Amino acid sequence: MSLLRGSRKKVLEEKVIALRTLGWASVAVGVAALGVYVGRELRMRYKFNRRTPSDFYSHAGDESQAAEYGVGV
Repeated sequence: MSLLRGSRKKVLEEKVIALRTLGWASVAVGVAALGVYVGRELRMRYKFNRRTPSDFYSHAGDESQAAEYGVGV
């Protein structure tokens, strides 16, 4: 009977350790996702606030050759 109690306690401890590890991994993934989201929002706000008048045109800053237009390239 004492063997079963010791074995049951060991299995219970292993389950607790596994659940605790799973919980911490979930928290880590959540924190990483939140960090990516907040970083993206901050970057978008920074870029929005740093616009220049030429940014309102559709191809502002494009470095393409004018000769390529209309030749089927």
